[in-house]
Amino acid sequence: MEAESEPYVRLATLRTLHRVVADLNAARSLAGTLQAVVEGAVHGLGFDAAAVSLVRPDGDLVVAAVWELEESAMGGPSVLLGQVGSRESWDRLLGVSDHWGTLRFLPYDRGWAVAGDIPRWIGDGPMPVYANDWHPADGLLAPMYSAGGDLLGVLSVDRPRSGKRPGAWTREALEMFSLQASIAIGNARLRAEMQRALARLEKEQQALRASEESFRQAFEYAPSGMAITELHGAGRGQLTRVNDALCRLLGRPRAVLRQQSFADLVHPDDRALLERTSAESGRAELRLSRRDGGYQWVCLRNSIVADAAEGPSFLLTHVEDIEDRKRHELQLAHRASHDALTGLPNGAELKARLGRRLCNEPLTVGAVAGHPAGHGEGAYPQPYSGYVVDSYSAHTAYEGLDGADPRAGAAHGYGASEGYGVSEGHPGPAGFGEHVHAVVPADHGPGGDVWSGPFRSGGAVAADKGLAVLFCDLDGFKSINDRFGHNAGDAVLVEVARRLSQAVRDGDTVARLGGDEFVVLADGIGREEAKDLAHRLRNAIIPPMRIDGRGMRVGVSLGVGWAGCGMSTEEVLHTADERMYDEKRARGGAVRGARGERSHRRAG
Repeated sequence: MEAESEPYVRLATLRTLHRVVADLNAARSLAGTLQAVVEGAVHGLGFDAAAVSLVRPDGDLVVAAVWELEESAMGGPSVLLGQVGSRESWDRLLGVSDHWGTLRFLPYDRGWAVAGDIPRWIGDGPMPVYANDWHPADGLLAPMYSAGGDLLGVLSVDRPRSGKRPGAWTREALEMFSLQASIAIGNARLRAEMQRALARLEKEQQALRASEESFRQAFEYAPSGMAITELHGAGRGQLTRVNDALCRLLGRPRAVLRQQSFADLVHPDDRALLERTSAESGRAELRLSRRDGGYQWVCLRNSIVADAAEGPSFLLTHVEDIEDRKRHELQLAHRASHDALTGLPNGAELKARLGRRLCNEPLTVGAVAGHPAGHGEGAYPQPYSGYVVDSYSAHTAYEGLDGADPRAGAAHGYGASEGYGVSEGHPGPAGFGEHVHAVVPADHGPGGDVWSGPFRSGGAVAADKGLAVLFCDLDGFKSINDRFGHNAGDAVLVEVARRLSQAVRDGDTVARLGGDEFVVLADGIGREEAKDLAHRLRNAIIPPMRIDGRGMRVGVSLGVGWAGCGMSTEEVLHTADERMYDEKRARGGAVRGARGERSHRRAG
């Protein structure tokens, strides 16, 4: 370009510039674009060497591409590749350089402005003779900016082949080239970012598909039941997806379950628990109906699956079969509250049932006259539905079926029997619904007898019906036990338990207090009915029984006490026990010398 003023030189330069710009746009990657920039500056603009320092994400500039027309013996500017200069040093260098339009020229005598961390290579070209000659330490820089004005990098060119400092035309050409280079670099970066974004998106989609497939397999092939429930819209609460394990557990096809909700399947007694659990992440043990009409005990564990933008989306429910565990719990509760030999409720269960029937406050005459809420006429003794019918046959069947309780049926009735573990003192009515007062029946007979409990004084009300407590002590049992052994004694106790259970009414409780003592709770009966019940119990026990081929017979002493609110369980049982001893003495029977002495070992 010795004759830059001549038109044909300018035309040739424009043609060359057009070609190298086309090469910039043809590059397929950022690295290819940077290499096209340095090669275009050397081959298209008449410089022997060029380098591009690219701005990194941290702001510093790194030498990303170099090109030299002829490789120097000492390695040339290629040794600069990968070297980094700080943004602060570059900004100071660009600031102290001469401004040639958008270009920056740093003359050799201003080399002090080049900080030590800026990559620099000085060739071995000739020293200048004239003022316009190029000095080996001169530098010409073309900053490249994005459309938003951000610095993308710096194009450095060195050693013009003319040996002169570039003239106006070369500077303008370099300015145009650097502008096109900045556009090409920006586009290349954009393409690279798009490619990385597409690669990330594809990777995320693959991970999502893999995650969905993993979830599908974990959901479908889980050994326990799984269900997905809608949380919003018209289908709120409906099962939208179930797995095969849940279908097998409930004996229902998938198509049927997807038309139902857990509210349609839950046992009526567990509906409130389900509603509380369905509103949040949590767990609940409840019963779901099976296709055969029975109920299955399950443990529901809920997890709310939420979307980051839209919030909770659906409810994922894990349905675990706990039928066996509940059955074992029933067995343990039954063993804890029932006598192992006879299957009857034991002393603890007897006191718990009796304690649930009594409260701290006796029903007084003033309370009846005022008809307080929940009392008044409705507070007089009514048949109490809180007791479970305890028949001998049911208990022996329970023990004979290896712990399987035939009374459980479809509704199961699992869990510890009601009141087990309740205090034996004065439990109040709270938690047991509307309390019905237990009142000692009035004694209309002259003077009373051994069948009559004491009249409640102090203003307490007497009624026609109440809660009778019949204390039974076997007569002659000790001789059987001593003569024939404990096995024969056990058999006698089992037979007595069977006979007592058959003689009482439905809803009455027969319990073994220990040894040869039994207690019957009969609610809602009068004094005459209690006498009749005592006679039935006596007549049921005294007939001979056949044990191991031998005929054996025992008698029974009976005492009837009455339970009323304001009394403790110990007081009620002690009163019935005293009545039993009064009856035993009245008949002239033998009375044990020590209170509480047992003639037979306890079982349970």
